Amino acid sequence: MREGSGVPPWDASLLENEFFQGQTLFKVVIKSLSPKELVRIHTSKPLDRNDGTFLMRYRMYETATEGLKIDILYGDEHVAQSPYILKGPVYHEYCECPEENTQAWQKTLSCPTDEPQIAKDFASFPSINLQQMLNEVPKRFGDERGAIVHYTILNNYIYRRSLGKYTDFKMFSDEILLSLARKVLLPDLEFYINLGDWPLEHRKVNETPGPLPIISWCGSVDSQDIILPTYDITHSTLEAMRGVTNDLLSIQGNTGPSWINKTEKAFFRGRDSREERLQLVQLSKENPELLDAGITGYFFFQEKEKELGKAKLIGFFDFFKYKYQVNVDGTVAAYRYPYLMLGDSLVLKQDSPYYEHFYMALKPWKHYVPIKRNLGDLLEKVKWAKENDQEAKRIAREGQLTARDLLQPHRLYCYYYRVLQKYAERQSSKPEIRDGMELVPQPDDNTSICQCHRKRPREEL
Repeated sequence: MREGSGVPPWDASLLENEFFQGQTLFKVVIKSLSPKELVRIHTSKPLDRNDGTFLMRYRMYETATEGLKIDILYGDEHVAQSPYILKGPVYHEYCECPEENTQAWQKTLSCPTDEPQIAKDFASFPSINLQQMLNEVPKRFGDERGAIVHYTILNNYIYRRSLGKYTDFKMFSDEILLSLARKVLLPDLEFYINLGDWPLEHRKVNETPGPLPIISWCGSVDSQDIILPTYDITHSTLEAMRGVTNDLLSIQGNTGPSWINKTEKAFFRGRDSREERLQLVQLSKENPELLDAGITGYFFFQEKEKELGKAKLIGFFDFFKYKYQVNVDGTVAAYRYPYLMLGDSLVLKQDSPYYEHFYMALKPWKHYVPIKRNLGDLLEKVKWAKENDQEAKRIAREGQLTARDLLQPHRLYCYYYRVLQKYAERQSSKPEIRDGMELVPQPDDNTSICQCHRKRPREEL
């Protein structure tokens, strides 16, 4: 068991906090189950999701051997199903103590038995020819302009070598693989991750030679890449309570005014990374009563800045002052989409050939309102939303609840593990540590004491 990001941590010496909801005082207490065990825990202010639910976040700095007890008190009375008991040992994030029983680990996390996107991605690869990968990937994708990292996982150690010039984003793939390895015994496997924006493998299944199972953060309808959750939402999950940028949890407690008090306009702010975004600004100028859109930075279409103007940056939480959010692709899928879905505005999503790992679970007119690729029906859809307020509110709510479920921290861990597991099952030869590979070390967090109760010596390589 690990510290939670869904019921998250507390202040080192402060094991209980009091908060006002309306005029009513409620109190949350997180402490070790054992009165003999003092565990440093940091907590942050509860996130009020404005629907009667709250997110409590905590971060631990020691192992809670017996487990944790979480009391939710309204006055002096327990509410909901309080007290909540997390049976120990409960480890902090940087404690290297992998669970060797992988099925038990997946059961603890309530990992879904079926992930449609994973099934679809691996349907093209009933077996994975490692030798073909070794021969072809460096030649096809590993040139100087490439953004490929070659990984081998053996005995729960992670090794890598970079192929190409643009591989700085390996910090994100490193951190999730290391985090997984601290929690569960990973299968032995050897694979390539694409750190670039665009999916790479465009060969068809019936071609000779066939497609290569490149792992990417974004997929497209004309590519065969195997998709993982994006670096953005993965880093957001890992660094919740430590980072300074928005994360998938903090968004949920900052969704702006209630529906009835939101401004009845569609809203967009972003860079000029796609021509349709420039069209948005032009539409906004012509229809200010329906749309407020602006470009905050010019890179691709710098000559358009004088004509369209440059909008001031606005905090992401302020997006949700508006009832309708326009989601338009950037260079590929717009990675703001999961954040928009977690708000309580209606998302107007551009039709796109690109997708992230969770898109298959979302349906048009149930979770979001679709708009054409060329934005030709955007204004029509905004007018529809204004004229059908309760239906628009229902779709926004349904999308928000579904996104909350799909993007919970444990679901991302489950997804990553399942991709690695499926990949390993299909490899036709044993992975090896190749020339030029280096060990990716676990981070040394001297502020956190790790007491692993199941650790056994691992074979040194």
